[in-house]
Amino acid sequence: MSINAAIPGNRNVTKREAEKVLKHKDLIIEIQRMWNVKATVIPVITGATGTISKSLKQYLSNIPGKHEIKELQKTAILCTAHMLRKVLMLKYKTYFAGEITLRVAQTVNTEQLQQCIP
Repeated sequence: MSINAAIPGNRNVTKREAEKVLKHKDLIIEIQRMWNVKATVIPVITGATGTISKSLKQYLSNIPGKHEIKELQKTAILCTAHMLRKVLMLKYKTYFAGEITLRVAQTVNTEQLQQCIP
């Protein structure tokens, strides 16, 4: 079982799900051939604002244990909010120098943005 998670934009949920399955197809075939076991790809894709695909419930049923779709959506939304806050705070730091206000734009690297993923 290969579980792949992603949080794309809302329009790309179904597309990203298909990409994950296709991208890992060769890996699954190789695992099955090498170890003589049954393997599957389980894409767990939740949009940036909690959008899910119609097949997510089916995919989650293949993972042992109890899984709440609401919790996945909550995590995605909180992560999106965290990234937005961090980007906006870094991008628009305001410095006061007498009467002049300067806005300094800074870039954010991917390591900083991925800190919100639990």
